[in-house]
Amino acid sequence: MAGVTRGGTIIGWGAALPDRVRTNADLEAHLATTDAWIRERTGIRERRVGSSTTDLAVDAGRAALARAGVDPASVGMVLVATCSPDQALPATAAHVQRALGTGGGALDVNGACAGFVYALVCAFGLVATGVERILVIGAETMTRLVDDTDRTTAILFGDGGGAVVVEAVDGPGALLGTDLGCDGSGAHLLACEVGGTMVMDGREVFRRAVRATVRSAGAALDRAGLRPDDVDVLVPHQANARILDAACERLGIASARAVSTLEHSGNTSAASIPLTLCHAAATGRLHPGDRVLFVGFGAGMSWASAVVRWDAPAAAAMHAGDPWATMSAGIPSSDEDRTGGDT
Repeated sequence: MAGVTRGGTIIGWGAALPDRVRTNADLEAHLATTDAWIRERTGIRERRVGSSTTDLAVDAGRAALARAGVDPASVGMVLVATCSPDQALPATAAHVQRALGTGGGALDVNGACAGFVYALVCAFGLVATGVERILVIGAETMTRLVDDTDRTTAILFGDGGGAVVVEAVDGPGALLGTDLGCDGSGAHLLACEVGGTMVMDGREVFRRAVRATVRSAGAALDRAGLRPDDVDVLVPHQANARILDAACERLGIASARAVSTLEHSGNTSAASIPLTLCHAAATGRLHPGDRVLFVGFGAGMSWASAVVRWDAPAAAAMHAGDPWATMSAGIPSSDEDRTGGDT
């Protein structure tokens, strides 16, 4: 960004997904719904369930560090975006730091579905102050927070984790423009009490989500000095296919430029943007110099957008260790009861 003498760039990325798949057919067994109804209204066909937020964060972070080829001890900060931590305290990031052997500080960021972009923008700010490398993770086990008898939420959410490594560079770096915001008057529209399950006013969340996405993405592009036509790749929060379609139309960004993983992973809140970024990299959607627009929105009601120049080399094809490889191959695994109250 203009005036910045030390910036950052993304040098590594990694994803983590539970092995277990919960399909729409699985939900038909105990909800008044059908596969066709879910796909028509949300675009979701299946979602991954299981594991813990900490384990998903660790696995995604380890993969990102390996892709970057850096020593974990050289990381000066771990930022974990999550609204579904395993514990009230300490921060999930503390467990990640111990497991990966990273240095420096560690903290969690709760911006709900916008949390990863919030954390990413914070990471770019931290490199400007002198931190050399930052591990930014979005990890969630959202299926622990939903009432499995509530059709408005049970069909939407899944579990997963994604991460990037941000490294300091001379000059302004790869962050071109940002927009962060929140309207606390809508906090009641999507909420979960401690020890409770999620409640959501789906119709109003939809309305606000489209409006916030368009406004925030437009503001970030304006600050980057870009127009919608300049966006090479759109990596949006994966909430609902109708929201994505409406936002693309109103932004004037061709839907072909948007990356979607919603069909196979559902809404993974703060994990959805890094998971989708990893899918874009693994499938050859990202090239050096591409202008990538990240945009997220969620509970709060919060929103966050960032325009980033993709400086990393084009990724190789997916390999067996990439969680998207199994998903893309369409290999289903049966949904099973989970411990911890899943029914």
